[in-house]
Amino acid sequence: MPRFALVLEWDGTPFFGFQRQPRQPSVQAAVEAALLAVTGEAVAVHAAGRTDTGVHARGMPAHFDLSRDFAPFRLSEAINALLRPQPVAVVDCRVVADDWHARFSCVGRAYEYRIINRRAPLTLDLHRAWRITRPIDADAMHDAAQLLVGSHDFTTFRSAHCQAKSPIRTLDRLDVRRDGDRVMITAAARSFLHHQVRSMVGCLALVGQGMWTRDDLAAALAAKDRCKLGLNAPPDGLYFMNAVYPGENDHGFQHATGIDA
Repeated sequence: MPRFALVLEWDGTPFFGFQRQPRQPSVQAAVEAALLAVTGEAVAVHAAGRTDTGVHARGMPAHFDLSRDFAPFRLSEAINALLRPQPVAVVDCRVVADDWHARFSCVGRAYEYRIINRRAPLTLDLHRAWRITRPIDADAMHDAAQLLVGSHDFTTFRSAHCQAKSPIRTLDRLDVRRDGDRVMITAAARSFLHHQVRSMVGCLALVGQGMWTRDDLAAALAAKDRCKLGLNAPPDGLYFMNAVYPGENDHGFQHATGIDA
């Protein structure tokens, strides 16, 4: 029974997240329906992470098992043909080892959050970025962000509905940079809590606008209390960028996902 790995890209605007939802469109349901039409097999697609309603992906690894062989290129072409016009695409497809698991083999995940800092309404970036009209200081945001790097209890920055057993997470990287009117926040860790990235971005945006200080962010982290969260950023600007696996270059995912192990 061959195991296939995919790298998926999607615009999350019309979807209620990756995970299959009753009576609501999801990325998982769309891909599984395309696979059923192509192969005649009802399979479960497992992804490296679960994204919320409206969240996008540039390089989400996923896997599934089939009972018979298919040429990976032809399989990906057929899936893409059946996914249209939904904004989901298979950007890589290949056979992997039977014990390779998109979620449980993953040792790192990276997200990017995009803010557009301008007065004018969004047109091309509508639903794909968070517009903040007040001037924001990206350098102050980056400086404050370093308080969150490392191992912490992120209770303040997790959803009340988060199902993780522990609020402790180790954040490897949280960088903020500006390019013209665009402010990009990059977060990397082995795993994240539900809403953690959006919650961190929301509070950093308060710092950038001068509504919070670096000390306010430190106090929110130390409080370990969701009620002390300043702001949860909207999903529009959040992108799952890539995932990292031990020996992942053996599967050829580096080019497709932008992973640099």
